[in-house]
Amino acid sequence: QVEFVESGGGLVQPGGSLRLSCVPTSRVFSIYGRGWYRQAPGKQRELVARIYSIGSPYYAESVKGRFTISGDNAKNTVYLQMNSLKPEDTAVYYCEQDDGWGQGIQVTVSS
Repeated sequence: QVEFVESGGGLVQPGGSLRLSCVPTSRVFSIYGRGWYRQAPGKQRELVARIYSIGSPYYAESVKGRFTISGDNAKNTVYLQMNSLKPEDTAVYYCEQDDGWGQGIQVTVSS
């Protein structure tokens, strides 16, 4: 069962930006504890960022300083702002929370 819907992916040139959005499909979720994973071809799925109610968000080392996770409680939406994108950021990005997943969205960074 798909718990979340992701949007905002696509094709972007190196150095460009994208903003991903994640909203739940049915169950009521707080925005806190929601995270973004990604999976590149031939690689394991990895946690990219997660937002918490207390303390700083988590970021994978490879995206620190370039990606920002944020949330809007009123819209029950979590965002992933991705700046200075690199070809190695190319992957399917997934939203996750409490073992519920989205269907994933493709992000391709290429010239």
